Amino acid sequence: MEYEKVFKVLSDKSRLRILATLLKEPMYVELLANRLDLHPSTVSFHLKKLERAGMVSSVKEQYYVMYSINKKVLNINVMQILSSMRTSSQTEEEREEEYNQKILSNFFKDGILQSIPVQLKKRKIVLEKIAQSFDCNRTYTEKEVNHIISDFHPDFCTIRREFIMNKMFTRENGIYQKIK
Repeated sequence: MEYEKVFKVLSDKSRLRILATLLKEPMYVELLANRLDLHPSTVSFHLKKLERAGMVSSVKEQYYVMYSINKKVLNINVMQILSSMRTSSQTEEEREEEYNQKILSNFFKDGILQSIPVQLKKRKIVLEKIAQSFDCNRTYTEKEVNHIISDFHPDFCTIRREFIMNKMFTRENGIYQKIK
């Protein structure tokens, strides 16, 4: 079930009033309109939205269409909603990892960086990949940093500067250290 849709439908005061009235007994549009002091076309509009969301169902009885509440759909537990949100956040993490892999495969060929991305988000992904070659518990001279970066790309000066600007490394007196 898509809880976002449920909450969106429930976010209207008139629809909540309609549901509260239908909770007592099934009704037709004109009776609902009369009881809620709303225009029948307004009630019909909201009932269609509620019906599309599965919160009410309709049955034709002689001349009238009777609407009743779908208790199964509305008997939602907040814990169910939260646990489904956790699942969707895992899906977001998977999408992000898939995006990162796509960026890396676009910019690296056989472990060599083909070009430094212009877009900041992509550049950070590339920089993080290169930074994996460094140990956080160790310091490096500028020459060592240049040597490691040059295994990936000949413009080690730009990448080294980007490490500092993106706060991935610290630099003090020509000594570099990766930040965790």
